[in-house]
Amino acid sequence: MRNTIENAKRLYRLKRDQKLPAYKRFLFDPIKNSKAKITGLYGSRGVGKTTLLLQVLAALPHKEEEKLYISCDHPMFQEVALFEFVDAFAKFGGEVIVIDEIHKIRDFQTQIKLIYDFLSIKVYFSGSSAVELTNADFTRRYSMYHLPILSFREFMELETGLTLKHYRLEDILERHETIVNKILDTLNDKKILKYFSLFIDVGVYPFYFEDEARYIDRVYENINTILYTDLINVVKIDAQKIESLKRLLLSICVSNPLEVTIEKLARTVGVSKPTLYKYIGYLGRAELLHHILFDAKRFQNLKKPDKLYLGNTNLFNALCLNSNIGTIRETFFVSMLYKRHRLTYATQGDFLVDERYTFEIGGKNKSFDQIKDLPDSYIVADDIEIGFGNKIPLWLFGFLY
Repeated sequence: MRNTIENAKRLYRLKRDQKLPAYKRFLFDPIKNSKAKITGLYGSRGVGKTTLLLQVLAALPHKEEEKLYISCDHPMFQEVALFEFVDAFAKFGGEVIVIDEIHKIRDFQTQIKLIYDFLSIKVYFSGSSAVELTNADFTRRYSMYHLPILSFREFMELETGLTLKHYRLEDILERHETIVNKILDTLNDKKILKYFSLFIDVGVYPFYFEDEARYIDRVYENINTILYTDLINVVKIDAQKIESLKRLLLSICVSNPLEVTIEKLARTVGVSKPTLYKYIGYLGRAELLHHILFDAKRFQNLKKPDKLYLGNTNLFNALCLNSNIGTIRETFFVSMLYKRHRLTYATQGDFLVDERYTFEIGGKNKSFDQIKDLPDSYIVADDIEIGFGNKIPLWLFGFLY
């Protein structure tokens, strides 16, 4: 075990010597200041989990010899029990360890529980989006954080070097004109729609800022890694079924949200309805897809087709050539709200949020005709810099985190 720890420390030094980005995502302070014995960070591939945990590790006050970073996708950790390794590191003076890609360990749930029960070392770990949902212990025992894709606000900070505030949904609804004016006054060129268009195409993953030319290729590689590696390892899906998942993503990419019923989609993908719902769940956990239900299903008195959206707007460029602008707008709205709000849809409007607010999404000329008699109803309009009354610019919902 001593040799394994020495090798791990050598790899950590190599990782530590790589220059970390100066920009810190919105969860940096909550995770760094977490008092929990074990703190977990989960999220889709490419959102910056490794970078964030390395930034946290670098900022902790412990001596360097008391810290360690390991990645469970390294071959050495396929032969070593994680608990035994962490136990040995603690015996040699270790105080804090970052365990990256923990879902690559076959029995990681048991191993992390043993560490929690028997060791007095502080642990940060990262895992696939599916990790948090696989065992109730992860929400009951550990301090778990979800890192989503970049918000439009974070993209703006990275692109411009500015510091911009985030806002609660209620603040945006009540005083969006004031907020928009503050944001536009901060921008030197005032061209918020230029940045928004860029974000919609290529802005949701931090690795855009590492290699802009290969960004879409990397998004496609990301999709394949999630499908062929993460889903196989975490939810144990048969590798032969992955092509069906890819067909499902492609079908959603080229369709409007309500064009394809579950029955038609099942035929297109070539699976039964129960299997399709299972696949939708897998892709939802991997954050490649969002599944929005009709609100009246709570009462079982109306039957409407489900709405299915890709996980974010950049996936369109990686998966299909022809996509509908209305679908892209709705996809952006869902991707920015799903983290903190409950989304359904009803007979009027595109979305019902938190069972209270109705939103109709459209272009700059979108009217209130469809929702004019509804309380707490709003038009969310693309291609406008600033709104008025209950008409709010679409881009502003990218400032929720």
